Amino acid sequence: MLARLYDILKEFLYPQKVVSAPPSPPSERARLKVPELGPDQEPRFPLQTAAQKRYRLLRRDLAAGHYPTPLLPKEVDRLPRVIAIANQKGGVGKTTTTINLGAALAELGRKTLLIDLDPQAALSIGFGINSYELEETIYNALVEPERISLQSVIHYEIRPNLDVVPSNIDLAAAEMELVAAIGREYILKEILEPVKERYHYILIDCPPSLSLLTINALTASDSVLIPLQCEYLALRGMRMLMEVIEKAQKKLNPSLKILGILGTMYNARTIHAREIIEEVRSIFGDKVFDVVIHTSIKFAEAPVVHKSILEYADTHPGAVAYRTLAEVIVNGE
Repeated sequence: MLARLYDILKEFLYPQKVVSAPPSPPSERARLKVPELGPDQEPRFPLQTAAQKRYRLLRRDLAAGHYPTPLLPKEVDRLPRVIAIANQKGGVGKTTTTINLGAALAELGRKTLLIDLDPQAALSIGFGINSYELEETIYNALVEPERISLQSVIHYEIRPNLDVVPSNIDLAAAEMELVAAIGREYILKEILEPVKERYHYILIDCPPSLSLLTINALTASDSVLIPLQCEYLALRGMRMLMEVIEKAQKKLNPSLKILGILGTMYNARTIHAREIIEEVRSIFGDKVFDVVIHTSIKFAEAPVVHKSILEYADTHPGAVAYRTLAEVIVNGE
């Protein structure tokens, strides 16, 4: 009896510590605090998220010395597509979009022609073409179509599957010279006809104005892609641009469609940029691409070495975004 009491007293005074199994390490999603998505929820930018995952894997494979076959989108049989990259506001990313979207389409094996319709010739310079020393550019093809054809001013194979029609400051005089021409709004469309069948895509880099050159681009195009800087003043100018597109549809090109609005120079760290992109989506709905182009110094550095961002920084988020945009356009989504 005394022994039993002694054992009970010993357990009370000196309790043994229970050794439990070590806790299991948190899952990767819990460690990163990644919220679980319900069955009906989608990521914020599903196409861009999928592309970022692919190119993270690509970066890993390249680091390991493996060179996988690139994932190409499905083939689509259709007529050549002419796309005007237009916005009357300057500095919104029209030329950057034309260069990098064109490079992405060419990378996918689509024969692509880029037309520099801006007298500042930023697209031409971005590919290393010294257009100010050229005797014949898009200006000559527009003003003297009987003597100089568009084919003769094309710079072929600037990159594989990528051709460029350059411009220079002479193009600034084209509007005054064409103002008295009969059917002046259709001149670009007419000179494009002989070359259209050679290409899957023709991208036209429009000037930062609602001028006769821009009207020619809208008349010659099947659709218009609108780069929109994620700032208030850029959003205000959209109404005027939409009015011009509507007039072009009614009077010059009934088949013209809005391909989409592309948010550019997006800075996710600012409330203003997020508010602008949400406002654009509330107004234009599914006309706004899921893909957004984030602001980055790489876009300014690439033209210095006459490269697209796909060449200059292959796995950069900007390159991923333009590759994703190219896949969306090719697949017709």
